[in-house]
Amino acid sequence: MEYQEIERSIIKKFRKKLWCRFVRSIEEYDLVKDNDKIAVCISGGKDSFLLAKLFQELRRHKRINFELEFIVMNPGYNEENLTLIKNNLEKLNIPAHIFESNIFDVVDTYGENSPCYLCARMRRGALYSKAKELGCNKIALGHHFNDIIETIMLNILYAGEYKSMMPKLKSKNFPGLELIRPMYYIKEEDIIAWSKYNGLHFIDCACKLTSRKENEGKRKEVKKLIEELKKINENVDINILRSCENVNIDSIVGYKNGEERVNFLDKY
Repeated sequence: MEYQEIERSIIKKFRKKLWCRFVRSIEEYDLVKDNDKIAVCISGGKDSFLLAKLFQELRRHKRINFELEFIVMNPGYNEENLTLIKNNLEKLNIPAHIFESNIFDVVDTYGENSPCYLCARMRRGALYSKAKELGCNKIALGHHFNDIIETIMLNILYAGEYKSMMPKLKSKNFPGLELIRPMYYIKEEDIIAWSKYNGLHFIDCACKLTSRKENEGKRKEVKKLIEELKKINENVDINILRSCENVNIDSIVGYKNGEERVNFLDKY
């Protein structure tokens, strides 16, 4: 399928579930402004490739004056996966900067206890550095609706805290850079439907550590839990997201305000 047909599918067949939700998050959270230069990070998976196409479409609409850079970090993919990424970049007409790193080797050596955490931190640092090098002031990641609600539940169930992925976040280690998540309202099932409709094939996580059964992690457990809860209440996923917008401070025992810990007894 030609890339023009794939682009049309975003604003025609999948307009309501992909394009409109992308635009909604940008407008609601003020993610893109005039004169921004945004580094769109492509991991090789379906989410980041869709993010790139959505940004190309947004730029064509010319409602906001901004620049784009597409960046692909190779953390140590095997030749088959790297070739698939390059083929998809060409097929989807996405001009990208591909740069090398040795993150997979480092994680394999030092990340036995928490490989995904170490990998994510190292990837983020490498992507920030490349974005800075290219003169960008924002970095866009392809986290979607399901990533957000699964993170909320992971923190509640396994970390004992209430914390979410934010729609945008200022970098502490790279001054002047801001992370944005424009697919905040897009559901994973709709991304899958788009990729299948267009006959697209992308890599999944290509890390050799996470392919081992014992390292599949808690996220899959939470994903299955939410799927089971949706059989009882079809709006449970939406309610999980809404919960992080409707925190009632007067009805919780304690919370953190920066480095300060606040307890309800402080003002009781």
